[in-house]
Amino acid sequence: MKYAFIFPGQGSQKIGMGKDIYENFAQSREILDRASDYCEINFKNLLFTENENLSKSEFTQPAIVLNSFMAYLAIEETLALKPAVCLGHSLGEFSALGVSDAFDLLDAIKLVNKRGKFMQKACEGKNASMMVVLGLSDGSIEEICKNAQDSGKQIWAANYNCDGQVVVAGNKDDLALYEKEFKDAGAKRAMLLDMSVASHCPILESASLELVGELESLLKDEFGPVVSNASSQIYCTKSDALALLKDQLVKPVLYKQSIENIDEMVDCYVEFGASVLSGLNKRITKKPTFSLYDVKTINEFIKYAKENS
Repeated sequence: MKYAFIFPGQGSQKIGMGKDIYENFAQSREILDRASDYCEINFKNLLFTENENLSKSEFTQPAIVLNSFMAYLAIEETLALKPAVCLGHSLGEFSALGVSDAFDLLDAIKLVNKRGKFMQKACEGKNASMMVVLGLSDGSIEEICKNAQDSGKQIWAANYNCDGQVVVAGNKDDLALYEKEFKDAGAKRAMLLDMSVASHCPILESASLELVGELESLLKDEFGPVVSNASSQIYCTKSDALALLKDQLVKPVLYKQSIENIDEMVDCYVEFGASVLSGLNKRITKKPTFSLYDVKTINEFIKYAKENS
């Protein structure tokens, strides 16, 4: 059985995530406790108690990556599974790199804390936001974005999630102005998201440069195969990672294309920490996707993996 390990991005966070995993798996408990010291963030409070910080990008990002690692370590504690390939959605690419041993898990958590800060700083004063567009072809969305850019507007396709679901990023006023354009072209829905950053577009150029500066000292020369969000192709070396991750914040997430590119390589997908990507996968591939986000789903997958080893 060949597995693709997949990791969710920002938007999958919620208060209480990972709590029963923390309470039931020793390695998961250890990574949270060590990450709290290493990053100087009280992750027990951030993940398990009511607070406003979980919605702030600099805290959201390390919380999501840590939660994915907790679910992954619960499996590693029980099964000797090695993925054929790892893939993350946006922020999740850094979870994928950690699990692929491109860098230490604790370094990955600290890195995305900085990534969140860099992104927020790059968007200050830019009136940045994002909009989800449903029921419209990729080509139609790209044409509308290009026409908007030709008119001096800031709108870019940012996430290709699955057929009929694309997220666009840019200036909030420009996005609101073009909401009618998307609907007139046939979109079932065009809805502004409650976000103050515009991910995967040129607005994040400065954040991208700062992030690459941090990566140089962390990345190992070689690591397990990871799918690039920016190219939808597999990479496994430091030199390729530096080039591709420089593009990661300023180019769209090619999630749909990535799944299509690896689908023949694997028998099954395993999502760690949430169930967001499982929903997308149902619209891209016929192969099963397991979502591991609590003790029940982890134990169900352990049983499946043992029966199909």
